[in-house]
Amino acid sequence: SITGAEEGILVLDKTPFYAEMGGQIGDHGVLVGKNGAVTVSDVQKTKDGKFMHIGVVESGVIAVDDLVDAAIDTARRQAIARSHTATHLLQKALRMVLGTHVEQAGSYTDADHVRFDFTHFAAVTQEELVKIEDIVNDAIFAAYPVITEEMPIDEAKKRGAMAMFGEKYGSTVRVVQAGDFSIELCGGTHLTNTAQAGMFKIISESSVAAGVRRIEALTGKGVLNFLQEKQTLILDTAKALKTTPHDLLGKVEQL
Repeated sequence: SITGAEEGILVLDKTPFYAEMGGQIGDHGVLVGKNGAVTVSDVQKTKDGKFMHIGVVESGVIAVDDLVDAAIDTARRQAIARSHTATHLLQKALRMVLGTHVEQAGSYTDADHVRFDFTHFAAVTQEELVKIEDIVNDAIFAAYPVITEEMPIDEAKKRGAMAMFGEKYGSTVRVVQAGDFSIELCGGTHLTNTAQAGMFKIISESSVAAGVRRIEALTGKGVLNFLQEKQTLILDTAKALKTTPHDLLGKVEQL
């Protein structure tokens, strides 16, 4: 058993929590029993398929064979889903703009943030980044339904589902399709409609290895926070230079 303020690992017979895998961060939430409560801050999956809920006992005692109610942080789950669905839209947009040689080389999705690594032979130009961002946002604004299905891998391939390079798949796979725009093999959590992503904003593009580029982007409230920070910076800079945002560039050129 584990008691108040102790950190521990709990394994349940079944769970609604998503364990970190496939580039997607694990869920947060709580486990509440009649004798104690645990705040879960990470979930990892063992090689034999057990979900390890890592957290701190906030009150009471949790012991083997206790019955608990498991509840995830749904707002955070939705934010992560925004990022993950946007990642699929991004991969399709990259292939449309840069070419079909583009393959996913790794990804990481957390709340309102996307990190996507892909194969490409040169730096992505600013003009190309604008096109990519526009295509992703157009797919969001199109409000495509996002449908997940399990099917034999041969059927998924016939439908044209994209697979992650180097990933091993079983005979039955999970397919995530956003309208007629994108279709991929994926085990992660997703939106039910692309419009729920809100908006997509690329914030950086860089090299991580020979022939591998990285795009970092924001979705949902992450975009809103980014725009608010930039607006505050512009207003504060204009104030410091005793001018208005409209005349800011002219003032800087004078200086």
